[in-house]
Amino acid sequence: MKPIFFVHLQFLSSKKSFLKLEWILKVIVFILLCIALASPIVIDKFNPLNRHGKDIVLCIDASGSMNSSGLDFENELGKGERLSRFEITKIIATEFIHKRVSDNVGVVLYGDFAFIASPITYEKEIVSDMLSYLSQGMAGQNTAIGEAVAMSVRAFKHSSAKTKVIILLTDGEHNSGKISPKDALKLAKEQNIKIYTIGLGKKGESDEKLLEKIAQESGGKFYTAVSAKELQSVYEEIDMLESSKIKSREYILKDYYYWIVLLLVLPLLLFLLFREIEK
Repeated sequence: MKPIFFVHLQFLSSKKSFLKLEWILKVIVFILLCIALASPIVIDKFNPLNRHGKDIVLCIDASGSMNSSGLDFENELGKGERLSRFEITKIIATEFIHKRVSDNVGVVLYGDFAFIASPITYEKEIVSDMLSYLSQGMAGQNTAIGEAVAMSVRAFKHSSAKTKVIILLTDGEHNSGKISPKDALKLAKEQNIKIYTIGLGKKGESDEKLLEKIAQESGGKFYTAVSAKELQSVYEEIDMLESSKIKSREYILKDYYYWIVLLLVLPLLLFLLFREIEK
């Protein structure tokens, strides 16, 4: 049997391997320290600690009359497609929701009855998604304005906001529901809730006197809109009237993550220090 010779046995020694490991650890420590010195940071322009704006409920009519078209005269929103009043309202309401950067927004839908389609929340994407799923006729074909206002008031049950606003939109007259607009208005006034009312369509389609009364007595304002462009202008004006002080200022939240890197480096440094002491 022929003898087997190993020429470079020093490369197989455990000491050499360990020295190589130490060298790798030193490189890793150096890289991590460079990262820590660079100070990794995440910047959020809207500080969640300051999200205490206004609470707003969009109260939208989904009765039978909202299925009629002809509101988008200039065809700006439909882009060739003939949209119903309800679909146009959803588009414009979604734009309004995303403008309310520092506020909480909810949606109430009504017809024969009213229901909370989206609770008041800061998550605008969730509210927008819920709004996109809504369709005309979901709450019946009639117009229960009293139920609509009362349900909108109920949406503020857990609200702690100083300013509470309802934006009520309809293209019809109150003709359904167990709660009268008068009683519903009383509930809103008791809770110091401001109501903006919007009468959609030509003169006489909505109960303008009732809408004006609701707005005036609650400290809001009454509007009319006969086109999609006018409706956009109405929401823009309400957005300006109810502008949040928080919204006009820029809050920057900086999260520094260098300490996480240092936590990773510390045990490696202690290990290398211990090895140096042993030598």
